Amino acid sequence: MSGARVSTLRPQETVERALAASRADDCIVIATESSDANLRWAGNTLTTNGVTRSRRLTVIALHGKRGGVAAGVVSRAGVGPDQIEEVVRAAEAVAADSDPAEDAMPLVAGEAAGDWTGPPPETEIGVFSGFASELGAAFAAAAAAGRKLYGFAHHEMGSTFVGSSAGLRLRHDQPTGKVEINAKAGDLSSSAWVGVSTRDFGDVNVPDLAEELTRRLEWGKRRVDLPAGRYETLLPPTAVADLMTYLYWTAGARDAHDGHTVFSRPGGGTRVGDQLADLPIRLYSDPGAAGLECAPFVITPASGRNSSVFDNGFALSATDWIADGRLAALLQTRLSAGLTGLPVTPAIDNLLMAGPDGAPSLEQMVAGTRRGLLLTCLWYIREVDPQSLLLTGLTRDGVYLVEDGEVVGEVNNFRFNESPVGLLARLAEVGRAEKTLCREWSDYFTRTAMPPLRVPDFNMSTVSRAS
Repeated sequence: MSGARVSTLRPQETVERALAASRADDCIVIATESSDANLRWAGNTLTTNGVTRSRRLTVIALHGKRGGVAAGVVSRAGVGPDQIEEVVRAAEAVAADSDPAEDAMPLVAGEAAGDWTGPPPETEIGVFSGFASELGAAFAAAAAAGRKLYGFAHHEMGSTFVGSSAGLRLRHDQPTGKVEINAKAGDLSSSAWVGVSTRDFGDVNVPDLAEELTRRLEWGKRRVDLPAGRYETLLPPTAVADLMTYLYWTAGARDAHDGHTVFSRPGGGTRVGDQLADLPIRLYSDPGAAGLECAPFVITPASGRNSSVFDNGFALSATDWIADGRLAALLQTRLSAGLTGLPVTPAIDNLLMAGPDGAPSLEQMVAGTRRGLLLTCLWYIREVDPQSLLLTGLTRDGVYLVEDGEVVGEVNNFRFNESPVGLLARLAEVGRAEKTLCREWSDYFTRTAMPPLRVPDFNMSTVSRAS
């Protein structure tokens, strides 16, 4: 199938053809089209750039049989017009050979959202025009100062069309972008990292990012060796995003109800309603959050512990996971909600955290620190114990010593062992939230807004040689 012929069929037309070809009792079709552009640079020089486009078709065939409804799911990339029926038949064959689905529910029906008929938007290399100009100036300034910049910028525009035999016709267009820049001193003795998320690169300020990198490399000119131990630690928004994102991903109601996680109540059930933090923090998701907008309905090509293909199209709204420090909700499908007796609260593709009104900035928190550590970011995060949500990982690209309100030097890296749930119970201060980019999970989750946190006794378990 030639690329020209494939391009003549819009994703929504693919959905309609697949539904028309279906012989199943019910059918859900998800068609996605995406384009992405990228820039990469190393040693103050652009190295690569490019634009790619892709398509994917997912057909979910539902077949009634004794004992319930079986689901057959087939997902393929680059499906042309004459291959649509083949995918439909393959999904129907899987359904015919499958046992009834545990998560079977009536399909979401009669919903419509988005411009169903319009063409999908595309990104292109021009999205970086203003950004690239500022980046070139940053290269020149870094070279003149004997520093080197490395990094990449990525922008994706994805359109998803969801249709069903129950009348569902939903569309969502999602722009996603990020920038990560690493600066290294000329003698490679110190490195610093900054990252930001964006929808269109119009809000990315390269001079500000470069200035922050310069400031951190200046801090790194003085080295201080510290042993492992528990330290008062300031976690910047990016590090908080990595920890809270992992907490969010593991906050499944089904696993908690079955007694497998930190959110399980001893003796049975979940900990919804328990106080997790003394400070009035709020951890929440909102499809309409300004600058972090995401799909306002469920889109899932597969069923799992926290997802169900039968929930496709289920409307999403602002959801508190933690409210006033209290666990308010867990990730719920309609199936798990029936098991736990809690409201249906599906996963949403952003995460925000806020503390008390009038919270200080990170700079103000540094100024109020007698002695402690200021982190840059975390990486290589892994789970050690699901019952306590104990995580381990490494610090990276700058850990700084703060004394009497001033950063006085860079210290060695550490391996940490901490639970984000345990941290919430020990928080000494919550700062002002800002849009941020997590370092470890940025390939999967970019829409976050987090505050800096002060932890009085963050556990730096061992010294790390990581740079």
